[in-house]
Amino acid sequence: MIYKSDISSLKKNMEEQIGHKIIVKESPGKRSKPLEKSAIIEQVYPTYFRVKFEENERRSSYNYTDIFTKSVEVQIYDGEKFQALEPPAIISKKNRTEYA
Repeated sequence: MIYKSDISSLKKNMEEQIGHKIIVKESPGKRSKPLEKSAIIEQVYPTYFRVKFEENERRSSYNYTDIFTKSVEVQIYDGEKFQALEPPAIISKKNRTEYA
């Protein structure tokens, strides 16, 4: 289960990356190859983020849950190389109550 706090944590991480170059890798389906395109993070919102693709100036939006479910993978350019954006580890409800 993905909690609001998990999404908030990922959103905060994405906010720090606004303006950075990324690679977005989408999983279109079982029989198709993954689509991989370079883009710039333009804006983040409470439930999704918007990117602008470099090749054709097209914009697209992705939900944070897409990253958790691995239907979209994001790699962020850190100035030298691309690093995979790893979503925060999802802690089960059982584990959350133990730490609360």
